Amino acid sequence: MFTRVNKNNAKFVSISLDNQTVKVRKGLTVAAALLEANIGHFRQTPVSGKPRAPFCMMGVCFDCLVVIDGMANQQSCLIEVCEGMRIERQIGPADIIPEKPEDQGTKP
Repeated sequence: MFTRVNKNNAKFVSISLDNQTVKVRKGLTVAAALLEANIGHFRQTPVSGKPRAPFCMMGVCFDCLVVIDGMANQQSCLIEVCEGMRIERQIGPADIIPEKPEDQGTKP
């Protein structure tokens, strides 16, 4: 789908997408790197569950939301990939405030 015209001298980093290692070019945003790696969708909508992928690539549409290193609602089009980054597709709504381990089991 997406290909870079000149990638002869490209340096690569390893990232994880849904626990699968993916080699991507250093210097790209997470969204650009995943699109270049032919990843079809990044998240599912909370209401219909339909798959979504980046649309604007400039931080306006929020269709590129993913979980990066445990932090939900990250705009992948604005964040540069780095070695060892852990990325997960965001399925449905993200928790606004993540639960603390000590709070588990205390909710009514």
